[in-house]
Amino acid sequence: MKCTTKTTCLSYAPKLLSFILCTVLWASAQITHGELIDRVVAEVNDEVITLSEVEEEGQAFFRKIAMEAPPQDRDEAIARARVDVLDGLIDKTLIRQEAEKQEISVTEEEIDGAFQQILATADVSRDTFLEQLYASGLDEVTYRSNLQSQILQNKLISRDIRSKIIITEDRILDYYDAQYTKRVDEGSYYLLQIGVSWGETQAAESSTSAIEEKKSNARKQVESVHKLARSGQDFSELARKFSDLPSAADGGDIGVFQEDDMASYMKNAVISLKPGEISPIIETPVGYQFFKLLSTREGGIVIQAPYDTVKDEIRQILFQEAMQSEFKNWINGIKERAYIRKL
Repeated sequence: MKCTTKTTCLSYAPKLLSFILCTVLWASAQITHGELIDRVVAEVNDEVITLSEVEEEGQAFFRKIAMEAPPQDRDEAIARARVDVLDGLIDKTLIRQEAEKQEISVTEEEIDGAFQQILATADVSRDTFLEQLYASGLDEVTYRSNLQSQILQNKLISRDIRSKIIITEDRILDYYDAQYTKRVDEGSYYLLQIGVSWGETQAAESSTSAIEEKKSNARKQVESVHKLARSGQDFSELARKFSDLPSAADGGDIGVFQEDDMASYMKNAVISLKPGEISPIIETPVGYQFFKLLSTREGGIVIQAPYDTVKDEIRQILFQEAMQSEFKNWINGIKERAYIRKL
């Protein structure tokens, strides 16, 4: 029976799950019963995918699940993971077959180059990267195989998809208006925040000298960051790097406040500020903070970043979104023309 879509293919999942659960309880089956009995689990055009290939492809992933999943859920979780691994192998097989049709290949040198580029981008050593890889449930062989498939995919989409994608200035402006500007109503204050905590709970359990030392260290740190902010360095980047408040993940953005909504220490710090100005450092019950005012009390449109500084970044974001959408359509088209059967 020909399987042309993922939804149709999943109708075979119970049969596959049943077989896997009955014949292979992952590594324990090999230990208890000796050598794993292999069999074909999928046909992709004129090629087959075997159970042993699924096991090899997903072995690190399965190992991670086996270590982390609750015992009562472990077998079912591994079985579901095998179905996902099989789907991934089917996609990789289709990509490789399409590449062969178009006489596109990937050399070991290209894989090595891509691997080295990843290490350089992550700024980590090979050993450290491999440790992180194993911790995430992958091994080097599988990772290199995935890299090969990704490079093949990139070459294919460069030929078949990339040239079709055009990101217009209007689309960039629409994204900018939606993501980098915000309308603030009259009487509101749009604020960014940086804070360094010294900790009320910990202090309660410490001696007076220990408390003062913590407060002194926090004060020195926040003064250093405050000086950088007032010298013109990007406030949001400083917040991400130095603030230990929850807002740090959003670049210090704590949103819009009405005057009556602000704590007294916040109100006193920001009420006299003009847009773009940075408040003095204030002490809170658990640390030190300072703020940057983005809006006026008269309201209006707040610009979070100048258009020219984020234009290229937005173009790349929109391009990647378009690429993902086009690739999904492209791979679905290949699947519709292919003979795929899960056993």
